[in-house]
Amino acid sequence: MSEAEAPEDDAGIVAAITAAVAAREPLSISGNGGKRAMLRPVQAARGLSTRNLSGITLHSPAELVISARAGTPLPVIEAALAEHGQHLIAEPPDLGRLLGTTAPATLGGMVAANLSGPRRIAGGAMRDHVLGARAVNGEGTIIHSGGRVLKNVTGLDLCKLLAGSFGTLAVMTEITLKVLPAPESTATIAVPHLDPAQGVAALAASLGSPYGVSGAAYLPAAAAALVPELGAVGEGVALARIENFASSVAYRAGRLAGELSRFGQPRLVEDEASRAIWRAVRDAVPLTAGEEDAVWRVSVRPSAAPGLVRALAVTDARWFLDWGGGLVWIAAPAEASGHQAIIAAVTAAGGTWMLLRAPETLRVGLDVLPPPSPVLARLTRRVKSAFDPHGILNPGRMYAGV
Repeated sequence: MSEAEAPEDDAGIVAAITAAVAAREPLSISGNGGKRAMLRPVQAARGLSTRNLSGITLHSPAELVISARAGTPLPVIEAALAEHGQHLIAEPPDLGRLLGTTAPATLGGMVAANLSGPRRIAGGAMRDHVLGARAVNGEGTIIHSGGRVLKNVTGLDLCKLLAGSFGTLAVMTEITLKVLPAPESTATIAVPHLDPAQGVAALAASLGSPYGVSGAAYLPAAAAALVPELGAVGEGVALARIENFASSVAYRAGRLAGELSRFGQPRLVEDEASRAIWRAVRDAVPLTAGEEDAVWRVSVRPSAAPGLVRALAVTDARWFLDWGGGLVWIAAPAEASGHQAIIAAVTAAGGTWMLLRAPETLRVGLDVLPPPSPVLARLTRRVKSAFDPHGILNPGRMYAGV
């Protein structure tokens, strides 16, 4: 594929898509290209990047709203919010290290992938905070959805559909997000020397408590060893995060530590060390050691997570749990047989999955998402046809032939 075209305005995006339609040539859609190792590779002669559509177009701290062009690097947005004591609610991960790229993630790329971090259990997914979007569909038509205010009833809520579509429906050019005040302080209650079943039970207890837990993860010993702030953890460690004003955090962390003492001897990890732990969990640092491994993100009932990781013992897999056990990060040798074994274990546990990282030779020949049911497949094709009737936007990115 030749160097991706990178227009500086919406008109340039429209012109690029219109030209591709006329030539009947598919387009590979990207921001900074940092997520090319995710899902299926796109076979396209042309590339279209939003990296030059950059800049914050609106930030209203009092209204808790920020708008930015799709190619705006996330660190730029996070820095602007931090100046006003605010943050992105979904805590989107920085997967650059995991995906082998140094380019910063863009706002459009993060929304298109609908990636959320540990705070999802308390604050919701990335798509839940998209208030509005402007985009160009596969016919070169600019479409608008939502608006720039919290209480908005403008048109169909297409924002939620575009979030998680990986550029297969339209090219987003501007996005508006709801934001919230950032916590003044944070603390983590770490309960070491727990096996996976005990760890998930401790996480369930913390999430069921009245203390407002905003992060709940379990790291086995091998994963915890890559997070220096944790120290010795025995077989594994359960982690529960509390955030808010300093006085509130101190009180609630103390009470929660007391409740979790029935699982072992909790220890308190305060502020900066606590933040470092959750950055590592957010960015999947415990899986970054095996650069050649494939990586899966698995969603499963938290109660099924211990049985799933037991089943993974025969696959030479490394793993850790987030979202109270509901998100299982898995890394294993990039082999078709290993992929099938992991998918079989996930399916038996009633979960769903995404092949997040693998060599292109593996991704081109395997499902990277669970095959949709016949009804869902028909619906997917109809939605794709409505937005992209010529099938030129990231064809095959999620499912072969779509």
